[in-house]
Amino acid sequence: MARALNWVPDTLYNMTISSVVSNYNSKQNDLQLLPDNVRFDIYYELYIQGRLCDLAIQCRKLDVFAKMLTVADKRNLLHHCFQALMDHGSQVADSLSKAYVQFCQQFINNGVVIGKDAAVKIGFSLGGFLNDAGWFENCEKVLTACLQLCTLVDETPSAIKTLDCCIRLLHVRNAFCKFDDADVTYQQSLLIVERLKCESLVPNLAALYAEFSLLFFVKSYYDLAYHWSYLAMKELNSNLPPKVIIDVLRQAAKACVVKREFKRSELLIKQAVYMAREHFGCLHTKFSDALIDFGFFLLNIDCVAHSVQVYQVALDIRKCTFGGKNIHVAVAHEDLAYASYVNEYSSGKFQDAQLHADKAMDIMCRLLPADHLLLASSKRVKALILEEIAIDNQDKAIERQQLLEAQELHLSALEMAKKAFGERNVQTAKHYGNLGRLYQSMQRYEEAELMHCKAIKIKEELLGLEDYEVSLSVGHLASLYNYDMNKYDQAKELYLRSIAIGRKLFGDGYSGLEYDYRGLIRVYSMLDDYAKISEYNAVYHHWKHLRDSTEARQTNPLQFDQRPMSVEEIVQQFLAMDQSNVVR
Repeated sequence: MARALNWVPDTLYNMTISSVVSNYNSKQNDLQLLPDNVRFDIYYELYIQGRLCDLAIQCRKLDVFAKMLTVADKRNLLHHCFQALMDHGSQVADSLSKAYVQFCQQFINNGVVIGKDAAVKIGFSLGGFLNDAGWFENCEKVLTACLQLCTLVDETPSAIKTLDCCIRLLHVRNAFCKFDDADVTYQQSLLIVERLKCESLVPNLAALYAEFSLLFFVKSYYDLAYHWSYLAMKELNSNLPPKVIIDVLRQAAKACVVKREFKRSELLIKQAVYMAREHFGCLHTKFSDALIDFGFFLLNIDCVAHSVQVYQVALDIRKCTFGGKNIHVAVAHEDLAYASYVNEYSSGKFQDAQLHADKAMDIMCRLLPADHLLLASSKRVKALILEEIAIDNQDKAIERQQLLEAQELHLSALEMAKKAFGERNVQTAKHYGNLGRLYQSMQRYEEAELMHCKAIKIKEELLGLEDYEVSLSVGHLASLYNYDMNKYDQAKELYLRSIAIGRKLFGDGYSGLEYDYRGLIRVYSMLDDYAKISEYNAVYHHWKHLRDSTEARQTNPLQFDQRPMSVEEIVQQFLAMDQSNVVR
C-alpha cells in the first residue's frame, strides 16, 4: 500500500533524531554521551529545522566542533550548516579561531607538551575546514597558533610536524594574498627541509613544492612557479593522499599554462579532474576546484565557450555547498564573468558577464576590507565589462558616466597591484594595458599610448618578446595607432608582430587573430596597398574557415568518460614530454 501511494515511511533512526531535536532543550546536556556521527545528525537536524541559534551555541564550542569534524563523510553537510550560521551573523569562525588560540596559549604559557600532539591535530583539522570553507583570516589564526605549538619542542618529529603546519599556513596565506607573511613561511620551510636533509629524514615534499609554486604563481613569478611545480611532480607518488595528488596536478597545470606548456597542462588538469570526480564525486568542492583550473586552461588555449560551460558547473557546485555569501563563490562568479566577457566580446551581449561581475563584487565587498588585493581582479573584470557596455550606449551622458566608473575601478585596481607587487610585475602591466584601452575609448589617445607602452615594456622584460600577454598589448597599441592616431606604418608592424605570436602559440585558427587581420586590412586600405589588401582578405577568409572547422570539431568538455591514470603513469608522461623549456 505504501508503494502504491508513493510514500515511504521514515526510518526509525530519523524519527529518533527528530524526536531528540523536538525535545532538544531537555536533552542537549545528554548529547555528549552519544557517538560523534549521531551527535552530528542531531546538529544537522537543528539546521534543517532552522534552529540556528541553538546550533550556533554548540558550534562555537571548540570541543563540540572538533567532534563534528571527525565525521569526514558528511563534510559537505557541515559546510551547509557553517555557512548558514555565518550568514545568520553568528560569527562562529571568529569564536572557534579565538577558542583555539586560547587553547594553544595554555600549552605555550605553561611550557606543557603533554597533549600537544592532540591539540596540533585539532588545529590541522579546524584550519583545514576553515580554509576549505573560505574563512581564510580565521584559518590563518588557527594555523599560526598551531605552528607555535609545533615549535615548543626542538626535536626531529616535531620538525616534521612543523613542516606540515607550514605547508598548510603557506596555502592559506597564498590564497588570502598575504605575501609578506607567505615569504616568511616559505623561508621557514626551506630551513626545516635543510635540517631534515642533514638528518636524512626528509618526508615527501610534493605538497610543499606545490605551495611554493602557488606562491610564485600568484605573485606572477612564472619561471619560479614552473620550477617548483616541476619539482613537485617529480616527488609525486600514489602513496600520497588523493587531495594532495590532485592539488599538485592542479598547480602544476596552471604553472604550465603561464609558461605556454599546453600539452603538459592538458595532461595534468584533465587527470586532476578525473581523479577529483572519482575520489570525491561530482558535488564535492574539490571537484569544483579542479573545474575552476580546467576552465582556466580552456580559456588560455582559446576554447572560450567551453571554459564558460566549465566555470558555470564549478559555480553551481560552490553555490550548492556554500550558498551565496562566500569567498569561493565570489571567485567563481568572477571567473565566469571574465570568460563570458571574452566569449561574447564580438557579439556585445554582456548581460551575463555583468551579472556575475556584480555578484562577485558584492560578495567580496561584504567579506573583505576595501583595500584587499582580491578585490583588484574583481574590479578589473567589472571595469572591462562596463567599458564595452558604455561604448555601445547611445546615450552619451550614460556612456560618460560608465566610462568614468570604469576608470575609477581600473585606477583602484592598479594602485592595489602596485602596492602588492610593485611596478615591474605582470599584474601591474595588465592594469596599465586595461587603462590604455579605456583611455582610447575616452578619446585620451596620448595617455592611452603611454599606458600601452608601459604594459609592453614590463611584459617583454618579464615574459620575453613572444609571449601571449605581449601579443595582446601589442595588438591593442596597433588598434590605437590604426583607428585613432593615424600611425599606419607603426600599426602595420605591430599587427604583424601580434599575428606572428598568436599563430605560433595557438595555430592559424586562433580566435584573437580576427581583430588583428581586420585591423591590418584597414591599415593597408589607408596606405592604398591593394596587393596586401587582397592578400590579407584571402588570409582572413581562410582563418574564418579554420575557425568554423575548429569549433565544429570541439567536443563537450564535461563528458568525463575516462578513469584517471595511475600517478606513476602521469608523472612518466609529464617528464617524457618535450623538455626544451623545463626550468631545472
